Amino acid sequence: MFSKLFGKKDTPTTPKAPEIMGLYLGGSFQIDPLRLKLIEPSLIIDSAASSHIIQGVGEVDLDTGGKILRFYTDDDAFLQVVLDGGVTENHITDVKLWYFYETKTVGSDAQWQQLLKNEISQPQYSLEGHTYQRVWDAVGDISPAVAMTEKTYEEDGDTSETDQFVMLYERELEGNNVETLLVSGEEKLVGQNLDRCLVISSGFNIEQADITING
Repeated sequence: MFSKLFGKKDTPTTPKAPEIMGLYLGGSFQIDPLRLKLIEPSLIIDSAASSHIIQGVGEVDLDTGGKILRFYTDDDAFLQVVLDGGVTENHITDVKLWYFYETKTVGSDAQWQQLLKNEISQPQYSLEGHTYQRVWDAVGDISPAVAMTEKTYEEDGDTSETDQFVMLYERELEGNNVETLLVSGEEKLVGQNLDRCLVISSGFNIEQADITING
């Protein structure tokens, strides 16, 4: 009321990106270099950086009531934190460091439908001579890709949403470690057109103790 009387305009508020474990948009963190040195020879990635600057934050609300937070970094990677039942550190169930392996544009509706029906979800996925086993198996012969929507917060204050159809795969490594593949068909409305692509990312487990927050 008083703002109207005196001509004061309400200032639009910029949506605030989620935070967890001291991770936040514009902040930085470091992965234990020894952890990287020990596991990297077994992975399909190489030259993984220890220090990361967070340039974007993604948020996915799961149908189960859980949440996925993704902290996108300057090393073509993202630190993913999965939460169940709440949004505090006590609710964290999984932490992984992912690297983008490959992104391919989907040029037609026919290609997109083929991707969703037959390519994203397979009993096994082969990459660089390695075989990864599907993790999310449904009852019966068909295990469709899991649908989710990610809201992304950027440093300039912009937000966007991307529909994703994903499947998770794993292969066992030495020392009780696993390498994980995330195969995702992603669809985003850009202007009046749908921008579609196939995104493959590879990841591995990270302990909270392996992460140092730089500020």
